[in-house]
Amino acid sequence: MGIRLFEEHPLALADKPRLQRPPMYQVLLLNDDFTPMDFVVDILREYFHKSEPEATRIMFTVHHEGKALCGTYPREIAESKVVLVREVSRKHDHPLACIMRKEKGDGHAE
Repeated sequence: MGIRLFEEHPLALADKPRLQRPPMYQVLLLNDDFTPMDFVVDILREYFHKSEPEATRIMFTVHHEGKALCGTYPREIAESKVVLVREVSRKHDHPLACIMRKEKGDGHAE
């Protein structure tokens, strides 16, 4: 007389819950009239790991369009990048604004 758990209570694999990808968040920089362009490039290179040309392109997008996407991350990472950019900017007396917004399933922000 052995234990027959699997025969008496088989796992219903069809009923197994499907794991969903966690929501992603876009991190954006916003333009202001006071933060130097080279500081924005430095932020993008140091904290978003952008190359010099890519950081420069993003900086000019911020300058001309008012905002630009720095990257898309899980919530906790996006939050930490926003806080970090704000802290470093304030430490250097710059008003650079950094925000995050939830991404829709199609890769665009809500």
